Amino acid sequence: MPTPPRRPAALAGRIFRGREAVRCGLVTPDDLRSSAWIRVRHDVFADARLPRDHELACRGALARLPQAVVIAGPSAAFLHGIKHAAGYEDDIHVITPPTKRVGAQRRLRVHHLDLQRDEMTGRVTSPGRTAWDVAAWLDPPVAVPIIDAMLSNGLITTAEFARQIDRHEGLRGWRRAAQVSRLVDGAAQSPAESRLRTRLMMAGIPRPVTQCPVRISRSLVLHPDLGWPEWQVAVEYDGQWHDAPGQMHRDRQRLNHLTAAGWAVLHVTSHQMHHEFSRVVGELRTTLTTRGWHPRRRPQPLR
Repeated sequence: MPTPPRRPAALAGRIFRGREAVRCGLVTPDDLRSSAWIRVRHDVFADARLPRDHELACRGALARLPQAVVIAGPSAAFLHGIKHAAGYEDDIHVITPPTKRVGAQRRLRVHHLDLQRDEMTGRVTSPGRTAWDVAAWLDPPVAVPIIDAMLSNGLITTAEFARQIDRHEGLRGWRRAAQVSRLVDGAAQSPAESRLRTRLMMAGIPRPVTQCPVRISRSLVLHPDLGWPEWQVAVEYDGQWHDAPGQMHRDRQRLNHLTAAGWAVLHVTSHQMHHEFSRVVGELRTTLTTRGWHPRRRPQPLR
């Protein structure tokens, strides 16, 4: 039986600088190449039993950065509990004072900005500041699902987010953030639904009601993902969970109830959203127009 890799108790469950651990005699260079450890970034190692997520990537980055550097943007959103905001391999966003220079590092996105004391919680930006940075730095289809989740989880309120937009008026990214603020909706139940709603609105489709209540009978109210009650049109996003046992039967029942109540229902799959989005917009536009909608503005380019 092979000898298990050596994992000193002083390093178990930790992230550490490799050279320092070797200097202290806790491990040898050969030990660091064993399966007990993973190399997070240059000279930064971690217990291989730790979850390989964006938190691990952030903690590894902080191990090599000055104390003045703060985790920000989608990285901060992840640390505030929005797990779809970033993955292990994604760039780590940080803010550093303009006077503090940080050398180039792999997968490190450095923003040279001044932060106020109320915009930081330890070495992470506050939820309000995080929402502003996400909105100012990322394209709306990426930013909106993150901020929707922050709203849904109670990390920020719509009023607080609006104050952040006003607070930073005129600064770089303000116009993009203002656009994001008009697109967010904390009632969304998944990042994919948020992304679909955002892209439809950017394509010129009127704003839908998220989780739109449709009363079928005294005892039954259905909530399609997106709905336009004025024209009785609904869109359902079919993610992977729709393949679960029994889900097809439940979806068919929902469709039957909605169509019997006079609603037109369009289903959008992940493949369609990524590869056939122009067709999705066209079909929805035709359905809405047939039911009385009159476009009043020129749609924005699809993203």
